[in-house]
Amino acid sequence: MKTARRISALILATAALAACADEPDDDGNAVPSGWIRGEYSRSGAGYVDRTDPTSQVAKEIDGNTSAVDRLSDGDRRFLRYRDDIVAISPHSSGRGSVIEIADYRSGYHRWRTHIGSVWPDPDSAAFRGGGPGSGK
Repeated sequence: MKTARRISALILATAALAACADEPDDDGNAVPSGWIRGEYSRSGAGYVDRTDPTSQVAKEIDGNTSAVDRLSDGDRRFLRYRDDIVAISPHSSGRGSVIEIADYRSGYHRWRTHIGSVWPDPDSAAFRGGGPGSGK
């Protein structure tokens, strides 16, 4: 009888593992920082594309990993991911773009004048963060 239970438990465990292996690897819409790092040149606290305008760079990044939301303010582009914001601004040389990645809270406070009336304030009682957990 014990052998039958062990075999049943083994079969159930194998089936559960096989089911998990077939599920896609969903990272919950994380910012494509590795892709950005490989695609653009490092510059100071961010990355730079010395030729493409902000609109093109935003399309490239969003094309690699779709953002939860996108926002434009003048020449600036903002991509919202699960826990992060990607800001694309014109390069100071007048050509190209600067790409910065910040966690949502820091990015919101830094770029509040551009995104504050559109995206939720992470310090408000109504804000629901993107991470796992209860109470949402």
